[in-house]
Amino acid sequence: MTTTAIPQPAGGIYGWLAATDHKRVALMTMAAGLLFFVVSGVNALLVRLELARPGDQVLSHDTYNEAFTMHGAGMVYLFVTPVALAIGVYMVPLQVGAAQILAPRLVLFGFWLFFLGGVIMQAAWLTSDGPGKAGWTAYIPLSDAVNTPGKGMDMFLLGVCAATAGALLFGISILGTILRLRAPGMTMLRIPVFCWTMLVTSLMVVMTFPVLITAMALLLADRHGAGIYDSSSGPIAFQNLFWFYGHPVVYVWFFPFLGVVAEVVAVFSGRRLWGYRTLTFALLAFTALSMSVWAHHMFTTGQSNNKYFALTSTLLLVPAGIEYLGIGATMWRGSIRLSTAMLFALAFAIQFLIGGLTGIMLGSPALDYQLHDSYFVVAHFHYTAFGGALFGAFAAAYYWFPKMTGYVLRDGLGKLHFWLMVVGFNLTFFPQFIAGWAGMPRRVSDYPATTLLETVNLLSTIGGFVLTVAVIIFLVNVVLSLRDRTVAEADPWGGFTLEWATSSPPPPDNFDEPLPRITSETPVLDRRIGPPAEAKA
Repeated sequence: MTTTAIPQPAGGIYGWLAATDHKRVALMTMAAGLLFFVVSGVNALLVRLELARPGDQVLSHDTYNEAFTMHGAGMVYLFVTPVALAIGVYMVPLQVGAAQILAPRLVLFGFWLFFLGGVIMQAAWLTSDGPGKAGWTAYIPLSDAVNTPGKGMDMFLLGVCAATAGALLFGISILGTILRLRAPGMTMLRIPVFCWTMLVTSLMVVMTFPVLITAMALLLADRHGAGIYDSSSGPIAFQNLFWFYGHPVVYVWFFPFLGVVAEVVAVFSGRRLWGYRTLTFALLAFTALSMSVWAHHMFTTGQSNNKYFALTSTLLLVPAGIEYLGIGATMWRGSIRLSTAMLFALAFAIQFLIGGLTGIMLGSPALDYQLHDSYFVVAHFHYTAFGGALFGAFAAAYYWFPKMTGYVLRDGLGKLHFWLMVVGFNLTFFPQFIAGWAGMPRRVSDYPATTLLETVNLLSTIGGFVLTVAVIIFLVNVVLSLRDRTVAEADPWGGFTLEWATSSPPPPDNFDEPLPRITSETPVLDRRIGPPAEAKA
């Protein structure tokens, strides 16, 4: 661990806004991400209200298109991506035994890029033309100057570039921290599994986020006469650039929360993670494969090698299966405690499994031709992005809230939040599989008045409001827990990794006491019961 003295953070608002303490920057990012999540959730509710019944309900056709554009963009660029990385910004230095994150001012700059990018994106609503109808993908020609004129789309693209650049800086600092600032004795095969998931996440961020920034910046220039995408192959060129980012970013959301879930399952099963080393190599293989599947989103364009991308998409089953095996085997014969964090971790595994299996279906060109651009894809996407990332995020919240704040969230409200989330999530998105299989296209504000489509869309809208109640309960839980405080111990759960070897919340330099001896990936557990047999040998 570095012995460089860490300056005490300044107090007051300035002390937060100009913070170089990675923990403060991470908390600011999470708070801003939660704000953007609420705004994006309101857009989602408006979309669901419009689709509750056939015909015009609450939104005009153009406003509906803008609402689903900003719902998707807000969730992707302003909530799940920065929050997934912010958890790494907070936890990775603690878990590797570092006093600070690598390049802390770069991380602070990344926060401000992300936050200002989000403000610019949302300000597109204030323009006369609004944020446009091109969706979070900003597909050409829907996003060009002819189909979406005005400043709203320009602001949207500028905001995406800024927010993505901020997330890129987070990834660079996390990667550097893992590679350069590990404590003595912490080899790469002794870093916690969460750090491994953040390592592979950061690799994907560094390799793919510059591609998105380039694609969006070129589109912005194209809208002002640069003539970059105006050839017949321009839309396909944009799709190749976008999906080279767009598919790996799904794993930027998934991997950090997979790491959270693996840690939560191990701690609340009372066992070290089964197959730790095998899992690390599976993560590396998963990362490499995830970089090679982007054009399965383009099967129906006729401009991709469908056999190759179908093969690489299907091969993702192998490392994914290893990861699920590791989590399941860890629980086998464990002393399982069904805390709120553990419940969310188990739901994460089940919900993402549904998303993954339906993803394999969409990875088959024959099925994809039938289901492409239907509500089946919407359901699949949300079972991975929402069912995976958001359930994982709530597992992280209930697990690490005591470490980050020094206080414990209320367990009763937490379990009510969990069950409402499970019911609301599945009621919202499972009917969309049926709607898509029945042929309902996505990105439409109306649909034929058939009994089947009316029923599944009404159920989906009801589920959306159940989800809203669940999120409100979580927010109430946070407020009540911070107001009527139950002080957390340094290690309230019996944790395994180094963040539980310091106070809750940690001091500015992370550790006031000497670190325990590091002989495995679970040094705090080793201090309690002794190192594993292979470490003793």
